[in-house]
Amino acid sequence: MIVAVGGDGTVNEVVQGLASRDADLAVIPRGTGWDFVRTYGIPRRLEDAIAVARDGAKRTIDLGRATYRGGESYFANIASAGMSGAIAKRANATSKALGGKASYAWATVAVFARWHNDHVLVTIDGQRREARMHDVVVANGRYFGGGMMICPEAEPDDGLFDVLLIGDLTKRDLLLTLPKTYKGRHLPHPKAEVLRGAVVEIDAPHPLPVELDGEQPGTTPVRFEIVPKALRLKVPR
Repeated sequence: MIVAVGGDGTVNEVVQGLASRDADLAVIPRGTGWDFVRTYGIPRRLEDAIAVARDGAKRTIDLGRATYRGGESYFANIASAGMSGAIAKRANATSKALGGKASYAWATVAVFARWHNDHVLVTIDGQRREARMHDVVVANGRYFGGGMMICPEAEPDDGLFDVLLIGDLTKRDLLLTLPKTYKGRHLPHPKAEVLRGAVVEIDAPHPLPVELDGEQPGTTPVRFEIVPKALRLKVPR
């Protein structure tokens, strides 16, 4: 068993070497985001997290594999292409002294104010979508951005991504919708669409930042593929 002590970035690093290996992963949540552990109910209190690592059940979950301009890597929780990549980069450049939720919320507002949407082409298991979009979120887990339940129905062991297409939002759209994301009440939305699939390809005329588990390693074009049953995770019984 490998025990990861940290946040989403730590889990992402560990997964790069642990994917499809014969070992269990336990997570002791530290860091600021805690988005990965939220989906599974892994407790933040140290003693309780240790108890899960020692005595918890084993859940076999899927991983995602991303191939992008700049490299290839796995992700355990959520990936995206578009504005959220720029938000992750800005949030990671701050001290996060106010915590993950406040840091990501401020970064979202700051990036949105200057963001210019591009024409994005998305293909999901052969289904094609083409429009001006703020973001394409490719979810294995349910949470990102310091507690936003961005894809409330995502299941990390069903062999499919939940793919959220976020269209051409106005500032008013953002102000009204952002608070709802923390409770998962932002969907359905007239400028959003959720699809499911195992292979997602994204491209745009200008390179868009790609985000994996809160890290920003490269840009589009990008291909996301589900890797079924690739990780054994210790979770509460």
